[in-house]
Parts: sequence; structure tokens; C-alpha cells
Amino acid sequence: MTTPRQRNRARLLGAGSLVAATLAVALAVPAQAAGSTLQAAAAGSGRYFGTAIAGSRLNDGTYSGIANREFNMITAENEMKADATEPNQNQFNFSSGDQILNWATSNGKKVRGHALAWYSQQPGWMQNMSGSALRSAMLNHVTQVATHYKGKIYAWDVVNEAFADGSSGARRDSNLQRTGNDWIEAAFKAARAADPNAKLCYNDYNTDKWTDAKTQAVYNMVKDFKSRGVPIDCVGFQAHFNSQSPVPSNYDTTLRNFANLGVDVQITELDIEGSGSNQAQQFQGVVQACLSVARCTGITVWGVRDSDSWRASGTPLLFDSSGNKKAAYTSVLNALNAGGTTSTPDPTSTSPNPTGTATPTPTPTTTTPPSGNPSCTATYSEGEKWSDRFNGTVTIRANTNISSWTSYVTVNYPQRIIATWNGSPTWPSSNVMVMKPNGNGALSAGQTVSFGFTVMHGGNWTWPGVTCTAS
Repeated sequence: MTTPRQRNRARLLGAGSLVAATLAVALAVPAQAAGSTLQAAAAGSGRYFGTAIAGSRLNDGTYSGIANREFNMITAENEMKADATEPNQNQFNFSSGDQILNWATSNGKKVRGHALAWYSQQPGWMQNMSGSALRSAMLNHVTQVATHYKGKIYAWDVVNEAFADGSSGARRDSNLQRTGNDWIEAAFKAARAADPNAKLCYNDYNTDKWTDAKTQAVYNMVKDFKSRGVPIDCVGFQAHFNSQSPVPSNYDTTLRNFANLGVDVQITELDIEGSGSNQAQQFQGVVQACLSVARCTGITVWGVRDSDSWRASGTPLLFDSSGNKKAAYTSVLNALNAGGTTSTPDPTSTSPNPTGTATPTPTPTTTTPPSGNPSCTATYSEGEKWSDRFNGTVTIRANTNISSWTSYVTVNYPQRIIATWNGSPTWPSSNVMVMKPNGNGALSAGQTVSFGFTVMHGGNWTWPGVTCTAS
């Protein structure tokens, strides 16, 4: 991405919409010192935090200083695209891409490659090709570029923006698409052959809302690829938002459903037009959605300062044009330090409902003791949200016959629980509530009971941690 024009995007679900989704609450990341930079804070949960870099700006001390201090994953903004790397057919020029790579690696950073095959920013000679000649040239380009950078790239955006906007769910009509519907998988196979160790990603925009036709079309392609053994390791969500297309309130559902196919998910080009607290809340929502999905491995913002952005008039980044930290920066840093699931890619996968809006069945937050010992499982359901607070419900399920249960709810600073129902609470510390049943807590194996509470979030929307014990 980074064409000079701004795309028309389908209107997404309003940020203020209230969508109740049943969510599994993962074990909290162990307490640790808060990170003072974005990369340090993200590393606390095993993730990266990156930015897109333009080689022409690296001599700007403010620009390069922020980039070096705050980010540990670098994407070349334009320098690794086809028009830059193969300006004439079979005459490759890697000097600009190498500049970005060398700056990143010399400063201890990893690099995302962007992008091997794309309908846009093609060199003139490629734009004028079609049919089998174009297919052959595209595959040669993928092979030569991936081979040049073999062993040096963390992940490649192998194919970029291959699906149409709107409600059709169709492939984008492009010269690459007209070479045959299998062009995408052919590109992925060529990339794997050229660099077996790089993660291979499909990258697109307007795929944030789970029920949108474009999202479903990309999902079904990835599902098909995984079922047939086509090499694909990750899906990139560009995440370009503004007031007309805000961050969907169930963004985590989309990320989780893709991850459950057995791929990593990455936020690859994040920017959100706006300013002040509203922009800060939108950024916070994206970060929290990523933190809630173990296979969301990192976040990249598309540029360093507002003035560096392709959408500069919308002031969409974390630093203002002078390099000062904005409110959005603080909200992102705090959300990262609040923690979430630890990013540990899981080779196993399950298939979520491909059309519904519900999040897949929650994973228990406690392990089941050996057979015969009284045990229970606690799961968390997100309820209504307001600007300053939210409701949550904990469901206790008896894994065996039990005579009673005790549940532990841990909130994250500065959160505090202000109301409860259907239980008898005590507070051994300011951030831990111990809930016991009102009266008889006996449950037969398989039976459930629920209690609820209201949390004043203080700007931290992270879900509480929940566990239970049984007797």
C-alpha cells in the first residue's frame, strides 16, 4: 500500500455499536516492568511493534531516531515493490531495498517484505503484459526478489490486495487475475521455493469486519489453501481507519477466526485518521484486539510522524509532525503494557463458523485436574459497554460433581469492580475479587452457573482474568 490516493472503503460497524461476544480469557502475562517504548511494551507479550520506513527520510535525525527507539519491525514503504526492484524486465535494482534492510538489521530489527505481487505500482513493462507472458514474468519477479533477500526477511506480503471492494466477494479485476484464477497460489509456491524460511502472507484492506463479503472471500481462500497444502503462513490486515470506517467493535472476532485456520495474523499498515481521545481510543481498540488473539504476532503502523503519512492531512499516526508523542501513542503504550495473551503460534487449528458473527467456543482458562478430583472451568463473556465502564459475566462449569466452587477475577490497573450480582464477593486485594456462591454451590458434572460484575475501566479495556477452584 501507499498509493498517493485514498481508497473508498465500505462503511464498517460503528465503534459505538455494542456487540456481545463470548470470549475465552487467556491466562494473564506475568507481571513485569512496564515497557517505556512501543517495541519494549509489545515484547512483554512476545509481539513486535513496527513501522514503515522511507529510505529518503533516514537522514532526518528526528525521523530515524524515533524509528530506532520505538520500533523493532521495519517494512520498506515502497523500496521493495516491483517498480523499484525490477524497473526493466530482468534488470533488477535492489539498492533502495537493501538500504532499508541494512539500516534495520544494523539496528537489531527484523524486516517485513512488501510486496512481491500486486496489481498496482507495477513497472511500465509489466503493466503492458498479459496472459502467459505476464504470468511467467510475475513468477520470475517473485523468485528473483525473494531469492535476493533469502534468509533476511521475517515475512513477505506475497500477494497484496487481490480482492474487490464492495459486496461481491469477487477477485479484483487486474492484469494478474486475468492470467488465471490460480495466480495467487502460484505466487505463494514460488515464494516458498525461493525462501523456505520466510513467513508468507496475504495482505489486504477492508477485511476488518467479519461479516463483510470481502473478509469472507479472503477467509475462504485461506481456508482452501490450508486444506490443499498451498504454502501460506499469515494474513495481513492493513487496518486503515477513519470516522467513516472506524475500528469495528468485534475486530477480535475477525482476527481470531482467521487465526483458527492455522495462520498468524498481523496488523500490517495501521493508521487511523483523527486526533485526541477519540483517535486514542480507536488505536487502543486495535491493540487490544491483537493482544486477545495469541496468533496475532505484531502490529505495524504505516509511517512514523503524521507528516510522513500517505494520509498526512488526516493526522493518522502516533507522533505529530514535529515528532511529539500524541494521545494515541500513550493509549497504545498503556494497552501494550496491560498485556494480553502471549503470542505463541500454534500449529494446530480448528475451523470456526465461516458465516456467523459469534466468536468460536471459548477455551477454558483452567486446566482439568486428574480424573476424580473436583474441578471446574471459568469462562468470561463480554457484556454491554459504556464510555467509562463495561459489564462482564463469568460462567462456572463443573467438570465433575462438585459441592462448591470459588472463582477469582483479576482486573488490570486502573480498573476497579463497582458492582456484582449472583454471588458473594470479597476483595483480598484491590485488583482481585474472590466470588463464592450465594448459598449452596453444588453442581453436577456438566452443570453451569453464572455471576456478573461491572468494571470502571479507567481507559483500560483489557478483559479480566478468571479462574476457579472446586471442592
